[in-house]
Amino acid sequence: MTNPVADLVVRASTEADVPAMLAIYTDYIHRGLGDYEAEPLDTDDLRRRRKTMLHKRLPHIVAETNGMIAGYAYVVPFRKRPAYRYAVKHSIYVHRDFTARGIGRAMLRVLIDACAEAGYRQMIGYIDAANEPSLKLHEAFGFMRAGLLPAIGFKFGRWTDSVLVQRPLGDGASTPPEPMRRSKG
Repeated sequence: MTNPVADLVVRASTEADVPAMLAIYTDYIHRGLGDYEAEPLDTDDLRRRRKTMLHKRLPHIVAETNGMIAGYAYVVPFRKRPAYRYAVKHSIYVHRDFTARGIGRAMLRVLIDACAEAGYRQMIGYIDAANEPSLKLHEAFGFMRAGLLPAIGFKFGRWTDSVLVQRPLGDGASTPPEPMRRSKG
């Protein structure tokens, strides 16, 4: 990690953060291999997604430094069926000017803590196989590689692989779950 951000604040996202989040996500669509949106989202799309997650009381956060949104992250239900209600899938997006400075690490810690506190037992992520920094970050947080999805995406004229990572939260699978205490994060 180079040049960590000293004044970083990780907090719940607000409606006012949506334009900055959209700019970060649009950059990922245009240059990143892990996001497969055919067309960039518009502000209303991102607002709707954010409101849906907040309605479900799932964490939706931003990392802010000097008044600038340096990244955002959130979780969604892993699957809709009731048997999967204790598992979440996370996504993390860091502004290109703030990569390798601890932003993703700070947001991932907040997501893990909020989801464990809410009673979730497993956290899932899909990472582009070529994104070695993200794979190393997740390994540092106890995520295990649970699978490889070879040639699952096609972007920028080439096939891309995704690595499925998984991490237990709280007691993981060692005890039966208690009723959910949904996060406000």
